[in-house]
Amino acid sequence: MYSNCIRTMKPKMNALALAAIFSVGLPGALAQDEGPEEKKAAKRVDTTVVIGEADDILDLPGSGAVLTSEDLARQAYDDANQALRKVPGVYLRPEDGYGFFPNISLRGVDTTRSAKVTLMEDGVLAAPAAYSAPSAYYSPTLGRMSAIEVLMGSSQTRYGPHTTGGVINYRSTEIPESGRTYIKTLYGSNNEQRTHAYAGDTFETESGRIGILLEGYLRSSDGFKHIDTTADFQDGDDTGFSKTEPMLKLSWEPKTDRYSRLELKLGYTDFRANAGYTGLTEADYAADPYRRYAGSRFDQMNSEHSRSYLRHFYEISNETMVTTTVYYNRFHRDWFKLNDIRDDTGSWKSISQALAGGGAHLDVLRGEATGTLQVRHNNRNYRACGIDSVVAHDHNLMGRANHANIGLRYHVDQVRRFQTNELFTQDSNGAIIDRDPGTPGDAGDRDQTSKALAIYAENEIEVNDKLAVTPGIRWETVDQHYWQAGPTEGDGRLNLLAGGIGATYDYTDEISFFGGIHQGYSVPGPRSAIRGDLKEETSLGFEIGPRYREKTGLWAADATLFLTNFNDLLVIDNVGGTGTGNTENVGEVRATGIEFAAEVDGKRLFNTSFNNPWYAALTLTNATLSNDSDSQAAESIFAGGLKGNKVPYIPELAFNIGTGFEKGKFGFYINGAYMDEMFSSASNTTDLVDGMGTPDSRFGKTESYFLLDLSARYRASEAVTVFAGVQNALDNDYLVTRHPHGARSGQPLFVYVGLEIGLGSQ
Repeated sequence: MYSNCIRTMKPKMNALALAAIFSVGLPGALAQDEGPEEKKAAKRVDTTVVIGEADDILDLPGSGAVLTSEDLARQAYDDANQALRKVPGVYLRPEDGYGFFPNISLRGVDTTRSAKVTLMEDGVLAAPAAYSAPSAYYSPTLGRMSAIEVLMGSSQTRYGPHTTGGVINYRSTEIPESGRTYIKTLYGSNNEQRTHAYAGDTFETESGRIGILLEGYLRSSDGFKHIDTTADFQDGDDTGFSKTEPMLKLSWEPKTDRYSRLELKLGYTDFRANAGYTGLTEADYAADPYRRYAGSRFDQMNSEHSRSYLRHFYEISNETMVTTTVYYNRFHRDWFKLNDIRDDTGSWKSISQALAGGGAHLDVLRGEATGTLQVRHNNRNYRACGIDSVVAHDHNLMGRANHANIGLRYHVDQVRRFQTNELFTQDSNGAIIDRDPGTPGDAGDRDQTSKALAIYAENEIEVNDKLAVTPGIRWETVDQHYWQAGPTEGDGRLNLLAGGIGATYDYTDEISFFGGIHQGYSVPGPRSAIRGDLKEETSLGFEIGPRYREKTGLWAADATLFLTNFNDLLVIDNVGGTGTGNTENVGEVRATGIEFAAEVDGKRLFNTSFNNPWYAALTLTNATLSNDSDSQAAESIFAGGLKGNKVPYIPELAFNIGTGFEKGKFGFYINGAYMDEMFSSASNTTDLVDGMGTPDSRFGKTESYFLLDLSARYRASEAVTVFAGVQNALDNDYLVTRHPHGARSGQPLFVYVGLEIGLGSQ
């Protein structure tokens, strides 16, 4: 696949190289004098991050947020669902209790597998196959990140291919400017262990500045659930996981007349988890939400992910910086998990139908009756590679200061499915008496490939000292191919165009306003687009709001009023059911809402003797169908949706509030998060039945819940900090999702203690 990537990319790489050579001839290139180091670093960062620092939000022609390393460390979060609660406009549906498979929505888009959000790590697409299979059960590991950036609205121009919602960029540990060694270790409930360590430095040599960073991240747990035992299975407490992630970064800044920097990143993830899709019946959930049935004991996710990029920064002049990144990612996973159940007569049901319908199939699932468990090797290989080049250029136009960004990206990704069903026959005591390994490829043998060329241009115009206007446009062409055993194959092409305009206005030194109108799109996968003749999902979004920064830093607040209309909404028809798994266009959706975020310095406000920072985030949303759903699949969660019904898994209210108390070497922190109840289907039924009246545990509602997290720190010395905390301190059991199969709870009370040591500059 790597050689295929290079071969496919070669003509496009030549074109991008010509563009880079041509850019050297820009008038700005005549300027020979170098700017200060700070200006160079700012330009370099400007081309690789989505927002930058938290203060840079003031210049955004749209809403956004930056969660810093301090934000993430206060409660020892290693779950994106926990951290992103601090950002208004983000909707979260946890699934496994640890954040490995988050379902994230921005501005009311479909939450399934975060497929409608452009996920990036260090400015590079992170989804294993963002075009061919965006819902691929992957999320970057939060515990090794230095920051998270979230951008909505104005993100549509620069970041794709899923622009109807927004972009989330995970920023990994940066190479330190001087020597630094760091280690953080944590031990918690259920034998959870985490260790994050790195060492790095930047050296002055005769050849220039050379930087190096070596990093490692380890996390493991025994899990908080327990599996029913049977006559031949007694290890019911092992529902845990292990994750290992090494990383290497190298940089070189040669001694040249103009600033130049090469950066190499190599990362790898090995992940093993005894996890699956199976939830519980309503009665069993009420009795013990952390139970798992014996039929799910074979469930195991095994995955490997390697990611790499080579990035070059080149300052053509004081006004122009070119950043070019070549990247290659590989992801393989084999999720061996229960797929359906057969009773002793040979009739079969999906897990969701068995959970809602009861009877013999449920008895088989519980390990209490003779029957057969069909367990599937969801074996898939993903590849992604590309070249991305961005030119950032400061210029004057008609006497006005302008800042332009022009970007080109050629991207190739592929997903190869080669899946197998295995049959486990059990006796009336749940003991396995026969195993049929199946025929390789009998549960899915197909290949999907996408080749995408994207171009965007964006220009910020400083109209005067108060007003800045930023128009932008984005164009993509995507060539798609699919092959399926049979054989069946086909080719197709999508041509996509989006644009928008945003503005900021500084009313006073403390009060500013922003607003914008932007188009967005989200592409269907090759098989769905070609065989199903599906259209891309499109959106038209409006946002407007004020920002307030009290001049002494006492108060800060941001508010956003947004309206987004979605057309040809793309959804998967079953999400864990028994259907085809195809994607379909289900119609139109309108999402309106208010996002609010605030921070206050409680020490000065309340005149305390200790530091007392406060923060809050609130989101009010009304996301409804604008027409009766066009879904043709009875078990689709959009089947039976009527005009005016609520969009599944989009809450009306979500808020997060927190504070801290810091004095001397001590710090104590509190965070509270509330999530409203949500319908799990567009039919907005509270009954556990699909569109045809068939019992199905994926239909109904989730529960509203409130989570309280507490933590404390003691800074023993300049280099050593001891910390401890409790997550879900009230020990609430809360139903977070009914997908993929039935009621599932979030993580129960979690207690931890840890040690952090950092030597050298920070």
